[in-house]
Amino acid sequence: MSKRVQPSWSPPKSENQPVLKVYNSLTRQKEVFTPVSAKRINWYSCGPTVYDASHMGHARSYITFDILRRILSNYFGYDVFYAMNITDIDDKIIKRARQNYLFDKYASENLSLETVISDAKQVLDNVSTKVKNTTDPDKKQMLENTLSRLITSVEQLELAVKSGDSLKLNDSKKQFIQDCKDPLSDWLDQRLGSTVTDNAIFTSLPRYWEDAFYNDMDALNVLRPNVVTRVSEYIPEIIDYIKQIISNGFAYEANGSVYFDVGSFDKSDKHHYARLVPEAYGDTNSLQEGEGDLTTAEQRSEKRSPNDFALWKKSKPGEPFWESDWGFGRPGWHIECSAMASDIFGETLDIHTGGVDLKFPHHDNEIAQSEAYFGSPEWVKYFLHSGHLTIAGCKMSKSLKNFVTIQDALSKYTSRQLRFAFLLHSWRDTLDYSQNTMEIALSYEKLFNEFFLNVKDATRSCSAVTTVKTFSKWSEKERLLNDKLIKTKTDVHAALCDNFDTRSALDALRELVTTGNIYLRERKPPNSLLLTDVGIYVTSILKIFGTITEADCVGFPTSTGKSDNIESVILPYLSILAEFRDKVRTSARTLKATEILKQCDDLRDEILPNVGVRLEDREGEATALKLVDKDTLLKEKEARKKMEQEKAAEKERKKAELAAAAAAKEELKKMPPSELFRKETDKYSKFDDNGFPTHDVEGKEVSKGQLKKLQKLYQAQEKKYQEYLASQASS
Repeated sequence: MSKRVQPSWSPPKSENQPVLKVYNSLTRQKEVFTPVSAKRINWYSCGPTVYDASHMGHARSYITFDILRRILSNYFGYDVFYAMNITDIDDKIIKRARQNYLFDKYASENLSLETVISDAKQVLDNVSTKVKNTTDPDKKQMLENTLSRLITSVEQLELAVKSGDSLKLNDSKKQFIQDCKDPLSDWLDQRLGSTVTDNAIFTSLPRYWEDAFYNDMDALNVLRPNVVTRVSEYIPEIIDYIKQIISNGFAYEANGSVYFDVGSFDKSDKHHYARLVPEAYGDTNSLQEGEGDLTTAEQRSEKRSPNDFALWKKSKPGEPFWESDWGFGRPGWHIECSAMASDIFGETLDIHTGGVDLKFPHHDNEIAQSEAYFGSPEWVKYFLHSGHLTIAGCKMSKSLKNFVTIQDALSKYTSRQLRFAFLLHSWRDTLDYSQNTMEIALSYEKLFNEFFLNVKDATRSCSAVTTVKTFSKWSEKERLLNDKLIKTKTDVHAALCDNFDTRSALDALRELVTTGNIYLRERKPPNSLLLTDVGIYVTSILKIFGTITEADCVGFPTSTGKSDNIESVILPYLSILAEFRDKVRTSARTLKATEILKQCDDLRDEILPNVGVRLEDREGEATALKLVDKDTLLKEKEARKKMEQEKAAEKERKKAELAAAAAAKEELKKMPPSELFRKETDKYSKFDDNGFPTHDVEGKEVSKGQLKKLQKLYQAQEKKYQEYLASQASS
């Protein structure tokens, strides 16, 4: 992940400036943000459960809170200490690790064809049973798709048996095993999962996906946490934490497991359960989902109340385990965050963040555990929850085939473009990841980028050495642009103080850029110092938002992979080339040397874009010279060629239409007037001896008004026909 970016601009300091207000999930309202220590923020964020690839739902939280973290650090100047956990012990991880281990073992064994076919039919029966028993529509659809693929695979396997081809049989067997990995792994786990005893297999899987997660965060330009806590490394601390909760009278041991006593906690004068979502109190279905694989009737009966939840789970056969005062077991899901956050930050957190789906039971259980441990009624001051993410208006689901991993998204868009999409939505609201959303994000990126390029081009001649020529008298145009800059700073500050309203902040920057573009068009030459001030301010805010990472003074950096001062090194040489081309082009125009003009155009359109250079010819002015990302220029080049091809095709189409119309017109001249209307049987049913219509298609006589119109057409055709006959006679 990228290093912390230092601020290049600070917010105004005035008694009249608005104060930062943040929406607090604990109170369900905006509150003035006041950390425990004046400028120090202790922030704990729920991290990933590492058992699979990170998807855009994860990105919703991690990009969102990265933006808020940057604003607090680099705009408001807080000293943020940011901790994040990695859940590397979890029911999903345990099950996936077991399944992978059992599948790999099965695939490596030289099983007979009869055994594989017998197993295939059992797997088929297993999935069929699940389809019948599943009520969740998404899961049911996914299982039905799996069942369909499985039936096809079994049929292909049986066809291979009938063929008797030993090579084909062996290939079909291997193919079946690979094609049916998921349902086969699940079936193997149900049969053999309890026989797995090697704790090491439960370590390699989460480490692999933890690494992949960090790669995704680096690619998204998400700042590194100051500290990462892994559940597997905090077992002693978690055990001690649970012991203290028991000692305080808010938990109890039952048959090797430990449960939080919600009833005792709720009876205390200082505490009440489900502070975030009080309406969910007693929602045993949600609580049960939080318990994971603690689902047997015997285990549920160990609880004093259905509302109680596990702090420590007695390990079943086939699960990892650690020794404790209550026997071999493993931590519950909720306790890990309480214990690890408390170990890092102590008794109080300023900010705790996570996705909105974690409110209940996870975060409510965290609050209860931590308050029970410390005996304090306030563990977290501000709970911030990021909104949901949908895909084109729908919930993301593999069964709907709209499951988008972070790598999938990055294959279509850059991390900057994705970040703009997040910035254009409130961090609390649902964000719909769709083509429309991304098109808007791309339009903002393009607007800012073109402005930066224009500012760089307009101020390039400004010497680094201060001289008399550095300063010029301001006109009304400069005063108007400067007034807009001042107003934008005020508007951006007000927006960020209002619950990190990045959408309004971007809109204020967009208005400033629009004003700047108008100024550039109307003012020749522009005031370089004022333009630079505007460019630096816009750049500084976009840096704070994380859309710019490099140290360029103004604008988006060029993707050259070279040093940060690449522009200052290369531009003098490119300027000489551009000036030389201008002179050659001017001379070629005078001499009407079309081949030389073509070479000048090829340099601009075909050669320089390949090295990230854009030339823009301007009538009566020096050519604009801009360094642009090479891929962007190549896309522009392809789009330009496509447009030219479409124009050429349209021109040819119109030419062909005109030719066809002319040919039809010539052909019409050859038609005797008596034949003019006879072909229009869809309009007329009877004609006189001269071929003139007398009745319409429904058998009604043609009206007098219509007869007059038809008579004119008949006479016109008669004239054309006579001219044609005359031309034929003369030839």
